[in-house]
Parts: sequence; C-alpha cells; structure tokens
Amino acid sequence: MAELDAKLTKLYGELEKLGSVVVAFSGGVDSTFLAAAAKKVLGDKVVAVTAYSDSLTVREKAEAKDLSYKLGIEHRLLPATEFDNPLFIANTRERCYFCKKDRFSGLIKWAGDHGYSWVVEGSNLDDLDDYRPGMKAIEELGVIKSPLLDAGFTKANIREMSKEWGLPTWNRPSAACLVSRLSYGQPITPDKLRQVEEGEEFLRKLCTGQLRVRHHGDLARIEVDQTNISVLATSQNAKIIAEFFCQLGFKYVTLDLTGYRTGSMNESLKGA
Repeated sequence: MAELDAKLTKLYGELEKLGSVVVAFSGGVDSTFLAAAAKKVLGDKVVAVTAYSDSLTVREKAEAKDLSYKLGIEHRLLPATEFDNPLFIANTRERCYFCKKDRFSGLIKWAGDHGYSWVVEGSNLDDLDDYRPGMKAIEELGVIKSPLLDAGFTKANIREMSKEWGLPTWNRPSAACLVSRLSYGQPITPDKLRQVEEGEEFLRKLCTGQLRVRHHGDLARIEVDQTNISVLATSQNAKIIAEFFCQLGFKYVTLDLTGYRTGSMNESLKGA
C-alpha cells in the first residue's frame, strides 16, 4: 500500500503542475480514475471531453456522459474526423496512429479555444506491453500528458484505487474501440462497426464478462471468457447466435476456443 500511496502522491503532483486540463474521456476504467484524480486536485479546472465517431458505441457515449455527471465534472462531446482520412480507412497496422493523431489534435485545439492548458489521457504501464501505435501520436503532438503512466500506475493499481474511491468503473471489463475488432487490411466502414456493436450487444444478453466480436470479413470470431464458452456453445444458444449473426450479414460464425484475450488482432503482427 505504501508503494501505491507514493504513486498517488506523484500523480497529484503531476496534475497540480498542469493547472487546468481537458481529460480525454472514454468513460472506461483508466480515464474515469484520471478524471476523478484531476477533480480532487484541480477542482473546476477540469473538463471531460469525449471525442466520438462511428467507432464509439451508443452505450459508451451515454455511459461517458453519465459518469462525468456522477464525478461532478463538466462533460463535452467532440465530433472526431478520422473517417475523413483514407489512411485510417485503409485499416493498416498504423490505424490507431492516424485515429489518435486526429482525435488528440482536435482535443488540443478545443482545449486552446476554451482556455485549458493541457490535454491528459489515461495510458498506464500495462499499455506498454501491447502494440500501440497511438502512443507515437501522443509523443509527436507534445502537449498531451499521460499522468498515470508518468506516476507508474498499472491497471491493477487503477482498479484498486478506483474501488477505494467508490468509482463504478473499478471492476468494469477493459474496453477498446470498435475498430480494434476488425482484422487488418479490410477497409473500415460504419456498417462493419455496427455489425460488431449489435453482435456484442446481443451476446451480452446471453453471458457476462469480457467478450469481443472479431470481424474477419464474412466471418465473425466470438471471444468470451473461458467460463462462458460452454454457455454459448449449447445447442440452443449456438443456433440463435448463428441466426442473429447471419442476419447481421456474416456468412460464418465461430466461437474461439482459446477464449478472450487482449489485443488478439495484434497476434498476426508478431514477427512481422
């Protein structure tokens, strides 16, 4: 606990130096904890801004607004324009770079226009373990701060402190934007993202915990926690899942027996 207290003290110090901040706010575990910490240190000199496009689900947009209200922080929605960039649409391994560059550029401009000194985002130490080209965009822009990373917070640290503070996100499953469900190389379209969103909403009626619908063109690959594989694999559930996903436009529907794992779409990049 002493180590975590030291990290928290460092986080408070980092935030205090910034004076006023725009929190890049998704409503997930990390950005909610960061926003709560910023509120404790900076009071009303904090605003939570959610950049949105077709890659953000309706559920996530509503949750972000609700969470900021519960935290007592002003919330704004900012339209994002990454879909105007053909380099993003091409869905290469650098897709996150182009998306983050667009979104954070928009947040920086919004912050300047509204009198805020810095934009802060919720990356932590665990994010360094996966392939994340979006971090490159953050480094290039220069006026983006990552206080949780700078203070040495891990995901487990963030969950522990979130629980202590009574934040409703403390045990929320890790989330990623809808684009992360698409296999590299196939063009990103709003229709494909809606297939993923509606597929995942349907599966949440059948099981809890982590789940992803991985989009491989005509094929949907469903990932759930190991404990839920048997739940979805019953003859009754398998039938209704197949029927629903075919209605969404998929030709093939598979259940990944390896189970859910973070960044499984990046497995194809190893050794590339």
